[in-house]
Amino acid sequence: MDRLLTRLERTFIGRLAIERLATYLVGGMAFSFILQSLRPQFVQHLVLIPDVLASQPWRLMTFLFLPPPYSMFWLILSMYFTWLIGTSLEQEWGTLKLNAYYFIGAAGTVLAGVLTGTVQTNHYLNISLYLAFATLFPDYEVRVFFVVPIKVKWLGVLEALFVARDFALHGLGDRAAIAVIVINYVLFFAGPMRARLRLRSSRGIRQGNLDAWRPPQASAAATASAFDRADAASNEPRPRVCAICGASQEDGADIRVCSCEACGGVPRELCLEHARNH
Repeated sequence: MDRLLTRLERTFIGRLAIERLATYLVGGMAFSFILQSLRPQFVQHLVLIPDVLASQPWRLMTFLFLPPPYSMFWLILSMYFTWLIGTSLEQEWGTLKLNAYYFIGAAGTVLAGVLTGTVQTNHYLNISLYLAFATLFPDYEVRVFFVVPIKVKWLGVLEALFVARDFALHGLGDRAAIAVIVINYVLFFAGPMRARLRLRSSRGIRQGNLDAWRPPQASAAATASAFDRADAASNEPRPRVCAICGASQEDGADIRVCSCEACGGVPRELCLEHARNH
């Protein structure tokens, strides 16, 4: 997926990507909530109903702006968090990749509704944004009820469990929508996860080999020299891959080796964008 998006970004498709997508989505939700407050039945004209798409095609887009069914306080908090997640993903991924992730999920939700003949909303689509955020920023902390700090990776696990429960207990329409976001998540994250696992495995093997023959009193300089000799002795050179986004030198990415304090002093291969911002 990353290779395909890298190629597409160099074409006119890259220029069609919507910048600040999260801002438009949250703005549409806020506007819909205001209209819903004035006319409660207004929201029924936004949801995706497959049976009326031929005569009301606007529903193909308006379901993306459905406001969360919360009270005013939690609505504002939810929309703020959606904006924060979307903005963070765009900074991390770039505009085109965020657009691709969101609109592929949206198209899949439409397809799920048409194939099953069921009403669809943006509920699971927005959850897919949160799962992506929890994967990319697992140690980001939020305060539950403004008091208890918790890392988003644990909230992501909890959200995934709720989604699994919905899949087991809800009807065909919800199951189809959940299947869409799971497939979309795997499509975008399977490659980077495999690259990260390969990198960790390679480091573990290399460290084990060094520990096997390193002198007991080896100094830090001798250890660094041993790493250099082990790298030089390798007969199987591999293209460098960004540890965060999976971009490869084979695709023309500018990969650097970073060992800053943010990395814990451990050398990591990062593309130029993530070497500057991580």
